[in-house]
Amino acid sequence: MKVFISHQSADSFTAKKIADHLQHFHGIPSYLDVIDPYIGMRGEDLAAHIRTQMGQCTQLLAVVSYNTASSQWVPWEIGVATGRDYPLATYANSSVPPPEFLRKWPYLRSVPDLDRYAVASKAAWNLLLQKRPYLHESTARQDSTQEFYRMLRRSLNQ
Repeated sequence: MKVFISHQSADSFTAKKIADHLQHFHGIPSYLDVIDPYIGMRGEDLAAHIRTQMGQCTQLLAVVSYNTASSQWVPWEIGVATGRDYPLATYANSSVPPPEFLRKWPYLRSVPDLDRYAVASKAAWNLLLQKRPYLHESTARQDSTQEFYRMLRRSLNQ
């Protein structure tokens, strides 16, 4: 299991705190591009690099804020993750819910919500590992992703 943390560069501090928390308290690794030397690439080269990095991850957590409105990459990364049937969630420090189109996925607002996310992520990952030998990969992924959403939404009262 590995989380791709999607964010606009102005939200790098928050994204780094999330990555550190997931690794330190839950043992969940992540990909975070704030330290990535490929960030200066041209658009199509960067897109290929990001797709490669996403291919090494199993889910996506998008950090959203007012800064996200100016990002072309966060919506693109969400689209790629959706196409791969990755479990998706958003994280915002605001008490205001995310925009309507992002409420399709569970949204986190605090460190305790991030802990709930970690629990649901591990449960979905374990389910995927259990189902893989018996089901086609895409079916196993769909089942585990739906379990992730069910479990996380229930724990977040969404």
